[in-house]
Amino acid sequence: MVSIALNLPGPAACARLRDLGAEVAKIEPPSGDPFEQFCPAWYRRLHEGMEVGRLDLKSDIGRKAMARRLEGADLLVTAQRAAALDRLGLGPSALARFPDLCHLAITGHAPPDDAIAGHDLTYLAQCGLVTPPSLPATLFADMAGAERAVSTALALLLSRSRGGSERRSVAALADAAEALAAPRREGLTAPGALLGGGFAGYNLYAAKRGWVALAALEPHFAERLREHFALPRLDSAALAELFSSHDAAYWHAWAREHDMPLAAVAESSTTSKD
Repeated sequence: MVSIALNLPGPAACARLRDLGAEVAKIEPPSGDPFEQFCPAWYRRLHEGMEVGRLDLKSDIGRKAMARRLEGADLLVTAQRAAALDRLGLGPSALARFPDLCHLAITGHAPPDDAIAGHDLTYLAQCGLVTPPSLPATLFADMAGAERAVSTALALLLSRSRGGSERRSVAALADAAEALAAPRREGLTAPGALLGGGFAGYNLYAAKRGWVALAALEPHFAERLREHFALPRLDSAALAELFSSHDAAYWHAWAREHDMPLAAVAESSTTSKD
């Protein structure tokens, strides 16, 4: 497979496909992939085992070299908007020369809105998954979109192997964000709802040091927790007092011993691994 997808979602998807056994050739523009500048250590890890080269697809020489790559490829992965692909000689009419080539287009929005600019933050914001002034803890849409791209690519290749005529599929990051927002949209994780703080057995609690995440959602877990601590009922105030008696590490170990869905909340870190 060949990829010209830059930044995070494309390389993350290609790394997953590599781990599943795909041979990946990444073609970057002469200036390289901006992601390498943003996060060089992660860039290197994502591209391990891939062939990485550079071509100027705006030149005749670069386009001819790319055509030779595509002649024997099963899949082309892109993350550019349609107008940009046309300028690079990789629009639908140009790719029609390769009848067996499948094209996975990672876009921000699904057609007909695929020309609208955006990034992870805007996709999450539109779905109600951003709480100002805090930024999201991770790049949810990019990472979920990468997984969506993998399943879309595999479905496209499977269809081809079964005689299907479709050769192009779109994996939209905004759609991935929309799917992530479904529990909130359906009221399951809304403030005060069952998984939004309304049930004492599914919540965050401050320990003597650190925090714990309790997810005793199923009745047998909730009942076992109540019985173990001889509580008349699961009550947030009672659990808060209980968990404040020991450090989070203590409760983490206790949960493993008693088969309880509870974990210490990992402390966030900004330490670079480069």
